[in-house]
Amino acid sequence: MPLEDPPGTERDRPAPSQSLPAKRQVNDVQTMRALSHPVRIAILETLSVEGPMTATEVGERIGESPTTCSFHLRQLAKYGFVEEAGGGKGRARPWRMNTLSIAIRGHGDPEAELAADVLAGMFVERQRDRYRTWQDTKAAYRREWREAAGESEYVIYLTAAELKQLRDEVSELIYPRFAERFTDPSRRPQGAAPVEMVMFSYPLSPPPASPSASTAPTDNPRSAS
Repeated sequence: MPLEDPPGTERDRPAPSQSLPAKRQVNDVQTMRALSHPVRIAILETLSVEGPMTATEVGERIGESPTTCSFHLRQLAKYGFVEEAGGGKGRARPWRMNTLSIAIRGHGDPEAELAADVLAGMFVERQRDRYRTWQDTKAAYRREWREAAGESEYVIYLTAAELKQLRDEVSELIYPRFAERFTDPSRRPQGAAPVEMVMFSYPLSPPPASPSASTAPTDNPRSAS
C-alpha cells in the first residue's frame, strides 16, 4: 500500500463508474495538443487498465513522481479525460477515466489533421512497444495464453462506406459484451487478464477512378455528306 494512503483506503475506495460513455470524440486542435504528451498518455493507459488510482499509485506504475502525475492529472481533468473518483485528499485523491475509449478525428481541417496524426502516432508507437514486449515475454505465459493470442491479417475489397460500417460493427460487438468488466472488476471471471486488441484498417492503394461523364462514349454518328 502506498505511504500516502491512510488505513482503510483500499476498502473505502469507491467503485468505478457504471455508466461511462463508450467513446469520447476528440477533434479540436487544442485538446489534441494537450493530450499529445507521453506522461498524459501513459496515465490514461494506466487508469484504463488499473481503474481508479491516486497520483502516487500512477507514478509508481509509470515511473514518474507524484508531483508530476498530479499536475498531468489536473490537466487531463481540465480537458475532460479524467475525473476525481471521490474520497482522499491532495495527492491521495483517486482519479478515474470518464470514457471507455477515445476517437481521434481531424475532420478535414489541415491543422486538426496534423494534430490528429501526431497524437495517433504516439498511441500507435506505444501499442507497438507493448506488442514487442509480448513477443519478448510470451514464453513466460501459460500455453493456453500463447495459443489464444495471435496475429491476423485480412485483405478484402470494400468501399469507404463498407469499411466504416465494418469498423463500427466490430466496436459494437466488443463494447456491449465486455464493457461492464472494464467498469466493474467483480464482473471479471477468474483468470481474466487485460488483453489489448489493436485493429488497423486502411486502403492499400487508391481506388480506381470512376469514369466521368465527359469521357463516357456517346452515340454521335457522323452526318452523311
